[in-house]
Amino acid sequence: MNVTSQWFDFFSIEPSTIIGVLCNTLILFLLFKKFLFAPVNKIIEERKAQVSKTYEEADAALASAKSKETEYNEKLAAAKSEADERVREATRKAQQRSDEIIANAKQEAAGLVDKANADIERERKRAVNRIKDEISDIAVTIAGKVIGREVAGDEEQDRLIDEFIGGLGEDE
Repeated sequence: MNVTSQWFDFFSIEPSTIIGVLCNTLILFLLFKKFLFAPVNKIIEERKAQVSKTYEEADAALASAKSKETEYNEKLAAAKSEADERVREATRKAQQRSDEIIANAKQEAAGLVDKANADIERERKRAVNRIKDEISDIAVTIAGKVIGREVAGDEEQDRLIDEFIGGLGEDE
């Protein structure tokens, strides 16, 4: 027996068995590679592609959301600015209208005061005329009694009244 055969006998392994096991292993490896690893790798690659696509879609959705948020904030700022401008314009118009109303009220008040003053002046003149008439009646009566006769003519009555009123103004 030679040394290698002793060594193989010691392990009780036959070289043909080793070669058979290696061939079987190689065949199993090739079969697994063809029927197991290839489909599993394909599924893993598809899953990686799906996950990558999902991340890309999420990133796109996030970018879109940020863009819409920015757009919303810009529109909100523009709306606030427009609202502020409308409030300022309404306030300005209200102040202008208030000023117009006050000016109209002052004009009307001045007109009422002027009318009242004119009415007062007219009433004063009427009162003065009534008083003159009463005084002239009294003066005619007194003059008639003083003179002892009735003053008949209007012209003479007017002359006597004017003299009497003129005499009143000198006493003061």
